[in-house]
Amino acid sequence: MSENLNLIGTFAEFKEFKNIERESLMRILEDVFKQMLQRKYGTVSNIDIIVNVDKGDVEFQRWLVIVEDGKLQNPNTEIELSKAVKIEPDFEVGEELFETIHLEDFGRRDILSMRQSLATKIMEYEKDLVYQKYDKRIGEIVNGTVTQVWKKEILFTDEEEIELILPNTEQIPQDFYKKGDSIRAVVLKVEPKGSTPLIIASRTSPLFLERLMEEDIPEIYDGLISIRNIVRLPGERAKIAVETYDERIDPVGACVGMKGARIHGIVRELRSESIDIVNYTTNIPLYITRCLSPAKITSIEVDNDNKTAIAYMKSDQISLAIGKGGNNIKLASKLTGYDIDITRENAVSEEDIELQEFSDEIDQWIIDILKGIGCDTGKSVLDIDRNELVRRTDLEEETIDEVIRIIREEFEK
Repeated sequence: MSENLNLIGTFAEFKEFKNIERESLMRILEDVFKQMLQRKYGTVSNIDIIVNVDKGDVEFQRWLVIVEDGKLQNPNTEIELSKAVKIEPDFEVGEELFETIHLEDFGRRDILSMRQSLATKIMEYEKDLVYQKYDKRIGEIVNGTVTQVWKKEILFTDEEEIELILPNTEQIPQDFYKKGDSIRAVVLKVEPKGSTPLIIASRTSPLFLERLMEEDIPEIYDGLISIRNIVRLPGERAKIAVETYDERIDPVGACVGMKGARIHGIVRELRSESIDIVNYTTNIPLYITRCLSPAKITSIEVDNDNKTAIAYMKSDQISLAIGKGGNNIKLASKLTGYDIDITRENAVSEEDIELQEFSDEIDQWIIDILKGIGCDTGKSVLDIDRNELVRRTDLEEETIDEVIRIIREEFEK
């Protein structure tokens, strides 16, 4: 029967070409056949379904209880003795016999319905399989091959021919791909949609940069260096805050590598995106100072309550602090969480005095510590509470008191 052959071919084809485990395919096939048998016979409790996925065939065996002639109550589970002995003369009442049910015993409509049901269930299973797999892979990098390049998105497939989408909004502006090119991106999200899940990838997400860092820098992969935060202007500039609890490791140096060897590969992948790596600290003035590098700050005022900061610097440093298109200060603000303003040093106050000018009364090592917490002028020291100065500098209380006294006396002259 042609429908029989079509059905056999259907699930043999799925076994060969679909990424489905043998046990799962067996379950799907048995469920479909049970539905068909249930409709025809009203019960499947006395029917064995034997599916041979490797050969691509199926067999049904139905067990019937032999009853006396005229005592038949359910022809789906019983058979009269007179009919049973025609099959095997030695049969007696109460015994069981089995008969083979062939697909040819079903009508054309049943076969077509079962074939459609089988195809639908396998598609649903594959959809769920892909969704579950990629839902667990959110945040991971996928290597793929570009299959289509459209105006609004790029389609690419992974090693298992699963399709992912890279929208324009998730592409680095300098990205250029053509069909057949290799591509790398991070899995951003997975949405159930239609017959196949919608898997969205990204090359602009900070997660992409974070995963690249983990791949190329062993200390990050091993957890010796942790990434505190990443902010990006894709294809232009990125800032990364890193820290370590191992005093033997220089986190910035380890990330950059000898002559930039470790970071160069990442920069190439990101289309020459400039990457600044900053040593994270809980000392906010120092943290902001580091984030504004390569500009050199003279002094800084921080308002922790309002999350704002004013950085003072010489005129020739302002353009460095702001960066091309304002990128440097914009990323520094995002990385620190503080709204940063840049002001020329001479706009501080003509009455203020650079801390270095107190070097004849204050030891240089103390001045260096104060500068390390962002205090470059006399007023910047006086603006900080005495106890806070002790905490930030870790200097003796008597030393801090003496510094405050010297600076105040100078301003009172």
